[in-house]
Amino acid sequence: MEKIVKKLESKGIRPTAMRLMTYRRLAQLNVAVSLGDLGKDFESSERSTLFRTMKTFEEKGIVHQIEDGTGIIKYALCEDNCECEVGNDLHLHFHCNSCGETVCLTEHKIPQINLPEGYVAEDINLVVKGICEKCSGV
Repeated sequence: MEKIVKKLESKGIRPTAMRLMTYRRLAQLNVAVSLGDLGKDFESSERSTLFRTMKTFEEKGIVHQIEDGTGIIKYALCEDNCECEVGNDLHLHFHCNSCGETVCLTEHKIPQINLPEGYVAEDINLVVKGICEKCSGV
């Protein structure tokens, strides 16, 4: 727990009970999760508190959003030293069409995209869809 406290404090986040529980749960899941699914783990908490926690985590670089094509925004923990910047830290995501899980493939970075003059990239989200290793049986 002390490691989580230090992580949050290093990002300028006050380590409240909800923030500590949320971070710990995200680390346990090790997959991207929607706000709704995460809320099931904290049924006794206010939904707005969880929403504000995730917004704070996103603003401070603790989590990043993933749009995996399901129409539901999912969140995953950022790697240490990640800035979630276009052309710097962005990585592939994989969405399994069988089990529905979305995972970060952090070792596979998105290459620099050279846009035509006058275009400015603000976000890049690359999702590969298919069957994950658990579902494929390979």
